[in-house]
Amino acid sequence: MGIFGGTISDLERGLDFSAVKHKAIAQNIANVDTPNYKAKGVNFKDFLSDAKQSTISAYRTNEKHFNFQVQSSSQGVYKYTNFRYSENGNGVDMDKEQANLATNQIYYNALVDRMSSKLNTLQTVIKGGR
Repeated sequence: MGIFGGTISDLERGLDFSAVKHKAIAQNIANVDTPNYKAKGVNFKDFLSDAKQSTISAYRTNEKHFNFQVQSSSQGVYKYTNFRYSENGNGVDMDKEQANLATNQIYYNALVDRMSSKLNTLQTVIKGGR
């Protein structure tokens, strides 16, 4: 479970999610003028589901048992396939992407601050409270 009951690993997964979301937003912004480019997004539920499935392992004694080792490369990333924002078929709304970028940055900074606090607490414990 870990020293803090899994808190650090949960924060790590949150940082991973934020990094994947930042990458998707950056790709959307970079392709704002690309014809027929479809905007990408990241779904937290799917991202968490993929993370949980990749960490579960089971010993199968029969080939009819379910296989828990499901590998998914999407990591919760999806495309807006039926959405067109401009005349050239591009699906990127720059205002929305900028707002998503700011929101994701705040989320990331909060996770980094919390991780830093947890590690400082651990350091204090290691030093014996001094």
